[in-house]
Amino acid sequence: MAIKKSELYSSLWASCDELRGGMDASQYKDYVLVLLFIKYISDKFAGQAFAPIQIPAGARFSDMVAMKGKTDIGDRINKHVLRPLEEANKIRFKADFNDAALLGQGKEMVEKLGNLIAIFENPALDFSKNRADGDDILGDAYEYLMRHFATESGKSKGQFYTPAEVSRIMARVIGIHEAKTTPNTTVYDPTCGSGSLLLKVADAARTAVTLYGQEKDEATSGLAQMNMVLHNNPSALISQGNTLADPKHLDGDALKTFDYVVANPPFSDKRWSTGLKVDDDRPCDAGGNGRQHRKRQAVHLQQLHRAAERCGSRSGEVPDRDL
Repeated sequence: MAIKKSELYSSLWASCDELRGGMDASQYKDYVLVLLFIKYISDKFAGQAFAPIQIPAGARFSDMVAMKGKTDIGDRINKHVLRPLEEANKIRFKADFNDAALLGQGKEMVEKLGNLIAIFENPALDFSKNRADGDDILGDAYEYLMRHFATESGKSKGQFYTPAEVSRIMARVIGIHEAKTTPNTTVYDPTCGSGSLLLKVADAARTAVTLYGQEKDEATSGLAQMNMVLHNNPSALISQGNTLADPKHLDGDALKTFDYVVANPPFSDKRWSTGLKVDDDRPCDAGGNGRQHRKRQAVHLQQLHRAAERCGSRSGEVPDRDL
């Protein structure tokens, strides 16, 4: 039987309740979404020989359940679950399940982590057959929680994701829904956040496409990597780093070009030029003549143009005051 969204949302929010008081609301995602991810991949892929993600022995959700009540539960989760999953799949988790400053010390940490794990033990949360009639229940929950994290912490939700409605419009603007795509068709987001815009563009394509992304924030890039797996795009190439000062997707010394480029850049970031060399024209010069743009909006838009220079399509979200 399909999982009800309301039941899933309720269970996930109960996890946030367990964490209240010890950390900022923006940090809930570092723990709740990691647990969500581990539960999901354990239900979907554990025991599969050719699964899109590798789950080392001892790193399943059932192994976390066995750790409940142990005095060193946080250290065990870090060493025997998170690190093996990171090393096997080249992903990065921000959460430290042995952080006494955020989770409490001694008995408090043991009970808090045990309660968190117990919430995901609910038999109704069986993700092995969560897709029903094309509805990605878990992916929807992922974005639902990110919206609430942003609201509770007072931070802009744009740091984590581009709203679904905006993403769908941008996908139509670039015309990928009408194009004759193939798995070799490439889509790139140089400021991908949690990857929501990339995923909506991929959903709009007629066939599977190859996704590339880069995100400056380490924790958010980790969310993007997990989000790709949750949405059945485990082969997406998500890199972490400053896309202007240190672009990761290159052909030699030049920016790699793509068939489609989309972005919702952090136009409000006043520190956009940190680490950007004055004579470095790779991320911002569309014409190859070394011009440097002072305004961060122009720099991001130049990068979009350059990355789609191979006759590709590009779409970027720009604040109305900058139009």
